[in-house]
Amino acid sequence: MNSLQNHFLIATPMLNDPAFKRTVTYICEHNEEGAMGLVINQPAELSVTSLLDKLEIVYPDNNEYLQGQVYQGGPIGRERGFVIHPPQDNWRASLKMSDDIMVTTSRDILEALGSSAAPQHFLLTLGYAGWEAGQLEEEMEENSWLAIPADPELLFNTPVSERWQKATEKLGFDVWKLAPDVGHA
Repeated sequence: MNSLQNHFLIATPMLNDPAFKRTVTYICEHNEEGAMGLVINQPAELSVTSLLDKLEIVYPDNNEYLQGQVYQGGPIGRERGFVIHPPQDNWRASLKMSDDIMVTTSRDILEALGSSAAPQHFLLTLGYAGWEAGQLEEEMEENSWLAIPADPELLFNTPVSERWQKATEKLGFDVWKLAPDVGHA
């Protein structure tokens, strides 16, 4: 099994599950025990400043950096927050995914948002997507998902409304021309 860690899962047009329809999911972990990822293109009805207010975290007023959306990272553990950002070494609970991407789950990064210590770019999600052992591979065989290496440009600099389309363009073919039974004998 090849690990899909640090890849994007792109929902194909055949995937009709409302939680994942036309989603792009950043895979944080993938091994023989299963997979875990964060959906990066489903805005929640919550802004970053609203979340910081709920957590009683003080931040600078009128900071454009904090005007972004929080994203629905997936249907599991919606009370858990994840911050995807370029690598920095000063957070308590971080996992370096690549030379370009890190995921942090500790409150200290939220407390730093809007300050000079904050990461240059960030994407904040609540919840995550999870797959049991073999489940993701089975769903890929059913043509529900396609995978590409993660791209920080798509993650941090592409408008949310364009992420799925831009990700599908990186596949090199028209995803709408996929037949539901491709790859099955």
